[in-house]
Amino acid sequence: MSKTFRSWDVDQGWLLPPSVHEFVPAGHLSHFVRDTVREGLDLSAILETYSEERGYPPYHPGMMVALLLYAYSRGLYSSRRIAQACEERVDFMAVTGLNKPDFRTISEFRRRHLKALGGLFEQVLRLCQAAGLVRLGHVAVDGTKLKANASRHKAMSYRGMKAAEPKLAAEVQAWLNAAERQDRAEDAEHGADLRGDEMPDWVADKQRRLERIREAKAQLEAEAASDPDDLDPDGPGPSSGMRERGNRKCGDASVPDKAQHNFTDPDSRIQPSQGGMIAGYNGQIAVDHGHQVIVAHRLATNPADFAALVPLVDQARELLGRKLREVSGDTGFASEANLEAMADRGIRAYLTPARQAHGAVHPTRGRAPKKPLTSAMAATLKRAGRRSRYRLRKQTVEPVFGHIKQARGFRQFLLRGLEKVKGEWAMICTAHNLLKLAKATG
Repeated sequence: MSKTFRSWDVDQGWLLPPSVHEFVPAGHLSHFVRDTVREGLDLSAILETYSEERGYPPYHPGMMVALLLYAYSRGLYSSRRIAQACEERVDFMAVTGLNKPDFRTISEFRRRHLKALGGLFEQVLRLCQAAGLVRLGHVAVDGTKLKANASRHKAMSYRGMKAAEPKLAAEVQAWLNAAERQDRAEDAEHGADLRGDEMPDWVADKQRRLERIREAKAQLEAEAASDPDDLDPDGPGPSSGMRERGNRKCGDASVPDKAQHNFTDPDSRIQPSQGGMIAGYNGQIAVDHGHQVIVAHRLATNPADFAALVPLVDQARELLGRKLREVSGDTGFASEANLEAMADRGIRAYLTPARQAHGAVHPTRGRAPKKPLTSAMAATLKRAGRRSRYRLRKQTVEPVFGHIKQARGFRQFLLRGLEKVKGEWAMICTAHNLLKLAKATG
């Protein structure tokens, strides 16, 4: 007697489920994200931009928002991969209701409404607060380096610009002279009425590169000649290599030879990372200890974290309407100014100072320390030992970066330019909080 197997008839016709709610099991994340966008989020900032009655009806903005948030929560960030999922994955079909926007539509919607999409972070955070996921008893802050949509090898130093500019200029001029001689020869051969003044492509490419090098060189020179205090605090900040520990590397207004400009994403800066130097950004967050909900986010070009503490703390208080009780941060956030700012705000800070150099005066012996708050913090953390509240930092904020970078695979931005990357980072943080909310309410 032969063995009986289950049927495998690939030619059998199927009737689709009568509702998208049956595409995936009840309680699936796709249902939660779709229903949260439909019922829990205010999309007026996006809907108000659609006032034109003419033309073919576009996809519903609510569906597009739900699609992007669900895709980000599943580790899909490329518009092409998201469009592919709309055609192949039933969980995406449950979100879109069988709509299949192409990748250009998805990319254009994200680009057009990037600021409004980033603003959804506050609404999702308030939903987390209403669900009891945010306590603000202990908040940990940290930053992580993320690659820009650019290679560090596409950056050129000021020294390289000074060497390449005359070489390229001489090369281009030689080619132009050769092209002119060739034009005269062709005029003599074919007649003067035929055009021969078009610049060959092999000359135009070098000419365009020379123009970009000259433009970048002029930008670095203008930055060096400007007052550092005139830089936009919300802008990209000093170019890589232009400053060292916040000060100019040189005594005058000349450009340091190590100053760099990236031709692919000029707003990106050289960042140290575990894999070496990268062209990228510094993504910074504040995370509530209770359920690892991100309560504030910030994106900067400065590899150092010390300037992020006050903005993150103030942003969390503004969004949630409550004061933080405790905040912890690693050595990158420890400074006398930050400890003083936390004391002024009535927040207990646990910021571990850098280790003292050999031979430095002990904080409790000898003459009065130059940084009394920093010395007191070092003594407090040492005295508490393993019982210190600082131990909560590692188990609060670092797993969030693990979820974002390892579990969901976000290690490089897709967009270019500081403002666009800020919006992309806000969407990443929003998707993380949505997952926390779904887990708590599921």
